[in-house]
Amino acid sequence: MRLATFLPLALLVASGIAGAQDHPTIPERPAALKALDGDWVMTGDVMGEPVTYRMHGGPTLQGAFTEIHMDDVQRPSQYEARVLIGYDADSRSVIAHWMDSFGAKYSIPHGAGSLDDHSIRFTIPYASGPFRDTFTYSADTDSWLFVLEAGQPDGSWKHFARYEVRRP
Repeated sequence: MRLATFLPLALLVASGIAGAQDHPTIPERPAALKALDGDWVMTGDVMGEPVTYRMHGGPTLQGAFTEIHMDDVQRPSQYEARVLIGYDADSRSVIAHWMDSFGAKYSIPHGAGSLDDHSIRFTIPYASGPFRDTFTYSADTDSWLFVLEAGQPDGSWKHFARYEVRRP
């Protein structure tokens, strides 16, 4: 290989290695996100109709996000969702990407919010109106309560869904 060809290639490889060392480290997942790990059963309602889902939670993308995978227990399944929740320690905020079987149109935009040791809150600003999700963990019972509310034109919030989330 000629030196004129080798030198730019060597610089490119060296800068890639140096760049890889400059990547930010992923902070440890907060306690509230870790509490979602494992297998769960969700029971509750969506707009007043009873539902039951299987749910699995755990770290994904090298721990940068916590993924929740929900799947309806009906066969064939009537609903499936994957929710990716990431935490940014610098801004002390969460970002949530809710993707479900309704398709791409209903999977944008992402939600933003906050968390503490026992709850995760985020609002997704859909074009039809915002959705507010509040996930509250009870360490005493090792269970969650998920409450989803739809924003109304007058600024109030209306029940959309509520789930009790327990280990099987």
